[in-house]
Amino acid sequence: MAQVLSQEEIDALLTNVDSEEALSAPGEMSATSGRSEGERKAVLYDFKHPNRVSKDQLRSLESLHDNFANQFGSQLSGFTRSVVDVDLISVDQITYSEFIMSLATPSCTYMFALEPIDGAGIVDFNPSIAFSFVDRMFGGKGKALNTERELTGIEKSIMSKIIARSFQALGKAWEHVEKLEFRQSAFESNPQFIQIVPPGETVVVVSMQIKMLSSSGLVTLCYPYLTLEPIMEKLSAQHWIEARKKGDESGRYESNAKSLSAVNTDLRAFLGGTRVSVKDLINLKPGDVVRLDENENDYAVVYVGNRRKFYATPGHAGKMKAIKIKDKI
Repeated sequence: MAQVLSQEEIDALLTNVDSEEALSAPGEMSATSGRSEGERKAVLYDFKHPNRVSKDQLRSLESLHDNFANQFGSQLSGFTRSVVDVDLISVDQITYSEFIMSLATPSCTYMFALEPIDGAGIVDFNPSIAFSFVDRMFGGKGKALNTERELTGIEKSIMSKIIARSFQALGKAWEHVEKLEFRQSAFESNPQFIQIVPPGETVVVVSMQIKMLSSSGLVTLCYPYLTLEPIMEKLSAQHWIEARKKGDESGRYESNAKSLSAVNTDLRAFLGGTRVSVKDLINLKPGDVVRLDENENDYAVVYVGNRRKFYATPGHAGKMKAIKIKDKI
């Protein structure tokens, strides 16, 4: 006969079950749910800020702009005649309104066009580093000015030269992905007046730090997703590696061709030959004629070093004796 449990015994059993579930290890399979604790964890997703650029594409952009930072730093060092370091800080995707709110006012902001892509971008120099460049170009040590004002006409002309160098370095950095020409389209000191895409549109923001002897500051690049969308597929890791290999091969070919173009070597033309005895060779005198085995219409053989390379015909170029290359051996 089955034993009937009292209410006290039932309460004690339920208490023990609750205690065991509370003490169970995280990730252990539960008898009631059938799933581990780790599998039930949810991932936060903000629908207002969708991630339209994949992590793989962001890594490609990081590698691209790290190369740009090195080239731009070398150009700035030569332009300012001082040591200038440019370091990549981050590559993020945010909304356009968040990017505009992060810029200082007044600012040193340039808009640029990417040809042949139909789109625009923004590059912003922190005012402190902009005034440092101006001070350095006028003979100073590159100290930042503790003032909040817009750039004058002369200061803008100096910054325009720096912007031109940055666009040149950007074009070289992007050529492994797509041949782009960066061209300045406008300058603005108040970023609130810049409207290249809707406020909620996703943009890729590249932040870099410029370090000089007496100052440092940020330079920020902004690429709207709509601008980069036609070439986003080319930012994959596989395409990036293949493009770098092709670039290295073409660069190696040009370098080798340039090196070989300056090599000195012997070039001689063999018009013909015959066999003569030693006696006839000793008795040769000026005016004697030696008959060759070749006919007058036969080609001469041109030697490069000790190798036969070309067929040629003898002749004159002005008052100089010359040969005309006819074919390759």
